[in-house]
Amino acid sequence: MAIWAAVFSFLFVLTAKETKAIEADLSSHLVAITAGFSGDRILLFGSINSPGEVIVVVRGPDTDFKVQRKGQVAGIWMNTASMKFESVPSFYSIASTGPIEEISSSATRALNAIGFDNIGLELPVTKAAGKLADDWKDALLRNLLRSGNYQLENAEIVFLGEHLFRTEFELPANVPTGTYSVSVYHLRDGQIIDARTTPLTVSKIGVEAEIYDYAHLHSAMYGIIAIVVALVSGWIGHLIFRKG
Repeated sequence: MAIWAAVFSFLFVLTAKETKAIEADLSSHLVAITAGFSGDRILLFGSINSPGEVIVVVRGPDTDFKVQRKGQVAGIWMNTASMKFESVPSFYSIASTGPIEEISSSATRALNAIGFDNIGLELPVTKAAGKLADDWKDALLRNLLRSGNYQLENAEIVFLGEHLFRTEFELPANVPTGTYSVSVYHLRDGQIIDARTTPLTVSKIGVEAEIYDYAHLHSAMYGIIAIVVALVSGWIGHLIFRKG
């Protein structure tokens, strides 16, 4: 970690004389998910060449989410309704130098999809409206926060001197794969004066990646193999316990 700090500090000091208001980069642009993956931390370093505030947004690839609502039917709890949200970020986390409501205007946040209220969780009125839509949205947020893929508390941005800053993001063990965008905003008086976006790839590698690809490319055969393996394992277990 100390080596990375020295390297990034040197690079950003060299570029501080340039006209760009902000520079930023990641310690690594690849998160490799292996069989023993238990989560990871992403380190971001940056530099601003003038006073202001900084917001960093990490956004995962868009995907669809289905939310189920349970109810009692004849005394039995079961799924009684469902709602599908389309093109929702699979991961969302923010770091900032202060509360985003204080360091950025509402128009700025809306235009740049900063904050949970601006990332496309709204339902079309043809699906739900009013309090019903809010209830479905709250249920989706609860699920995503519980999974760790949405992080309610903003991560802290720490300044290392007058210009250099750093922050870290936590990726849970169940982090979705795909190409993420890491956007860094330099703000003054609530408005963005410069921004940088860099990609981050989260990918399965090794045997787990091969199994994952096979399961998606040959789903029928994968299902048959899974059933056969389960039956053989059960039969072997039965033989062992019968002998015991």
